[in-house]
Order: sequence, then structure tokens, then C-alpha cells
Amino acid sequence: MRADHSGRAQAPGEGREALLEVRDLVKHFPLTQGVLFRRQIGAVKAVDGISFDLHKGETLGIVGESGCGKSTVAKLVTHLEQPTSGTIRYKGEDVTRLSGRALKAVRRNIQMVFQDPYTSLNPRMTVGDIVGEPFDIHPEVAPKGDRRRRVQELLDVVGLNPEYINRYPHQFSGGQRQRIGIARGLALRPEVIVADEPVSALDVSVQAQVVNLMERLQDEFGLSYMFIAHDLSIVRHISDRVAVMYLGKIVEIGTETEIYDHPTHPYTQALLSAVPVPDPESEGKRERIVLEGDVPSPANPPSGCRFRTRCWKAQQRCADEEPALAVPENFAATLPDEPVHHPSACHFAAERATVIPPVG
Repeated sequence: MRADHSGRAQAPGEGREALLEVRDLVKHFPLTQGVLFRRQIGAVKAVDGISFDLHKGETLGIVGESGCGKSTVAKLVTHLEQPTSGTIRYKGEDVTRLSGRALKAVRRNIQMVFQDPYTSLNPRMTVGDIVGEPFDIHPEVAPKGDRRRRVQELLDVVGLNPEYINRYPHQFSGGQRQRIGIARGLALRPEVIVADEPVSALDVSVQAQVVNLMERLQDEFGLSYMFIAHDLSIVRHISDRVAVMYLGKIVEIGTETEIYDHPTHPYTQALLSAVPVPDPESEGKRERIVLEGDVPSPANPPSGCRFRTRCWKAQQRCADEEPALAVPENFAATLPDEPVHHPSACHFAAERATVIPPVG
């Protein structure tokens, strides 16, 4: 196999600057026992050695079921959590080794939009204080006398009335609150925004509005997104590339077309088969893949391939040897621009017909 952890051969617009380079990222949370004398008896392997790149102006979607480590990756990239090992490079500089002013400068360029629009906003602060708070931490961005105007401009950019600046979060709907969160993320003019399931708590119609807003802002401000979600339809709509995670590992990564129309990993195929199809005729033609068993504990993952305990292709090799995230051997001879020529962490990777809703 030809290793290609970053999936860069599949990135649209190859040659663009890689803003983020994540290599062999690991985050283990210790499991302890005892009251007076605590000792570590194990670890929850939330993220266990993932690698990817995020290019300038690109949207990288990260999908997977609950507990696979998506949100932990978001916290590591934004330095809300310290990694156990691995590197996160922003424009070539390893941010995991930074502290003080150097880290503060990098954090200004990597902002986060949180999942819950209700708990992510302080109910005791006005909208003006919430959106303007980044200016208190980074006063060089906006002088004190200019902050009110800047906040009103940000509210206007995200589609809110600038006169709402003195209102409180409880006076807004869920979609409006998420727009406030996006305005706060844009305040410092970052280059990268990590969106951790930003629409999962919203109604379907509001989800479309927020996703369309994010696409418009990306074009307007030249943003790069890490878009984390479990809704495969939304991820397909907004993403240039997609990484599929399972139990702390990336199992497949490629362009939107490669992942959705030509999936080669069994887990990706199972996920796509579960997406509802509005057309009864198409729904009747496709095969539903039902996975047996439960997701293994991240504190004690299976040996070799972590998906093998639920995979219909599993053989002894899957237990003995961990598959590399690489172009599978049976596709290595294909041309780089062919859709099956993308990294997939499976010893027996193969295409499988999947019917999913088209991009809206």
C-alpha cells in the first residue's frame, strides 16, 4: 500500500497552502482508581493516531457516529485540550509546543463555533458583550471606541439586526443564537473555523439557512472550515473533502464524490446505506447494511482493525494487522484522478453500490 494519511492527492485545487497539518494526533484520557491514592488503570483512547491536512479556502467534513472522537479532534485543533502526542502545525508552526503570547496569536486565527446555541452563550451578557468579548482578549484588533460599530457590522454580516446589540440570548431563537455564535467566531477575522456540529440542535429549515450562511461567509472572508457532523447529507452539501472516523481513527478520506459515490471502506458504506432517501423507488432498490453488535469501548478497542468486530468482511488478518490509511492495494494501479484512488483503512476495500440523496 502507498501511504497517504493526509489525503492530499484528492484535495480540490491541489497546490493550495495547507493551513493545518495534523500528524499522528493522539488523545488518551486516563482512567483512575482509588480515593486517597489514585492510580491509573487504563485510558480512554478518544483519538488514536489521526492525520489530515486542511487547505486554504477548503471545507473538510468529519463524520462518524457518536463517541468516535470528532469533538475531541475539534478541541485539540483549537487547543482546548492538550494532545497526548502528535503534532498540529498551523502554517508550518507546531502549535502544541506554543504557550503564552505565541499561542494567543495562533488562537486568534483558529476559532470555534460550538454545537449547542443555548449553552454556548452566557445568558447574563448582552449580544454586544458576547460578540465583542474577543476584542477584550485581543485589544489590538479593535480599539475600544470602535468596538460597538464592529459588533454591529458583525451582526449585520450574519443576518441579524444591528439594533439587537443590547438584547440577551433568551430573546432569540435557536437559529438566531447560532448566528450570534458565528459572529463571535468571525470577530477576530480568523483563517480557520472549527464548527463542531453547528446545526445538529436546529430545525431542518433553520439548518439550511445556517449552512448557506456559512458558505457565503466562506466566500466573503476566505475561510477554511473543519465541519464536524453526523448528518451525512449536510456534510456532503458543504464539504470539499470528507474524513470518516470510527473509534478514534480515520478509516477513509477523500473528496465528496469519492466518499459518497465511490466508498470503499465497509463502515463508510454502512453509514451511507442508513441515510434516508426521499424517493420510494430508489429506496426500494438499494441494499440496507445493518451492522451487528455494539461499538467497542474506546478504553479497550479491538486489535488490528477496530471495525472488524462489526464487519462482514473480517478475517484473521484483520485481527492481526492494523490496516494503514492508504490507497488499497487493489486500487493502487488506478490513476490518481479516478474516484476509487483514495485512502481507505481496509485490507479488503472494494466498491459497493450505494443510493443516497443527491446534493441539494
